[in-house]
Formats: sequence, C-alpha cells, structure tokens
Amino acid sequence: MKRNIYILLGVVLLVGIALAQNADNGISAVFKQEEPMPTETGPKAGLLAPAFSLQAMDGKTYSVGGAKEKAIFVSFWASWCEPCKQEAPALNTLAAKYKDKLDLYGVNVTTYDKIRDAKAFVDEYKLTFPILLDEDGTAYAKYNGLAFPTNVLIDSRGVVQEIILGILPEKELERKIKELIAD
Repeated sequence: MKRNIYILLGVVLLVGIALAQNADNGISAVFKQEEPMPTETGPKAGLLAPAFSLQAMDGKTYSVGGAKEKAIFVSFWASWCEPCKQEAPALNTLAAKYKDKLDLYGVNVTTYDKIRDAKAFVDEYKLTFPILLDEDGTAYAKYNGLAFPTNVLIDSRGVVQEIILGILPEKELERKIKELIAD
C-alpha cells in the first residue's frame, strides 16, 4: 500500500514539474499536440505553398515556398483591375505596419497586363513593397488564379492558410494578417 502511495506521489510530482515548466503557455500547452506538417503542395489552405521565384521591379529576385522567417502575403494583381486599385492603399499601409513579421509581395500578372502600365500603377499608388513580375503567368497558374486580386496568406512554415479572391475591407484583411502572424 505504501509503495502505491509513493508511485502516486511521484506521478503527481512529475505532472507538477511539467506544468510549472509550461506555466507561461498555460496548462493547455502541456496537452496540446502540434499540427502535423503537410506533405502535399497545392493552392489550397492546409497544403504547402507552391514554390516560385520571380524578379521584382527593384531588380531583386524573391521566392515563395518553404519555411521562412516571416509569414508571406502574396497579392496577384493587374493594373487595369478596379478592385486592385481600391485595395492598393490598404496593402501599402499593412505592408509598412507589419514589415517585421510579414513579407508582402505584389505579383503583377504581366501576361494579362503591360509592364509600363504596372510601373505607372506602382508610381500612382506609391507602393513600397516588392512588386514581382510574373511575365509568363506561371506563378499565377500555380495558384489556380481566377480573379484579380487573388491574395494568398502563407504562414512561416510555408503552409497556405487562406486564398482570398477579390478584396476585403481593410479591417478584415488586417484581422486575417494578425491571425497569420500569431502562429
């Protein structure tokens, strides 16, 4: 009987130590299992983001796909797209506000646009985030692009969290970004 009491005390002690070590994360952290990393790639929430690298208007090459230090927001757009014009100021504001935790890339789908028109759009809206040029439409096709803008939210693990077709109010977009960078 004494032996059982000592075993029970030992178990209680070990559970107490485990809880104390995770106290800053709350008790639920002890029992929380990490979400398994997906193995499939595709343009769908919960899958690894399809990878691409594109040259930007600043001459640098930017890459999407795989784990990164920051979450990524990709906005596929065209200069003639009215919703893209409406969304541009909000994207500029959000890119500046969350620059330490989020990389925002504007991807001009140049197969549906002209480079000179894209440059004029960037100048008109004074966009400060990198503008990548998808000259052959390959990156847009990897995300099954159907509409402009198409916004893709990718967490720092490289997993697509959401694909948004069309625009959202700035507050709703910011709420989604906060959720994305909280992970």
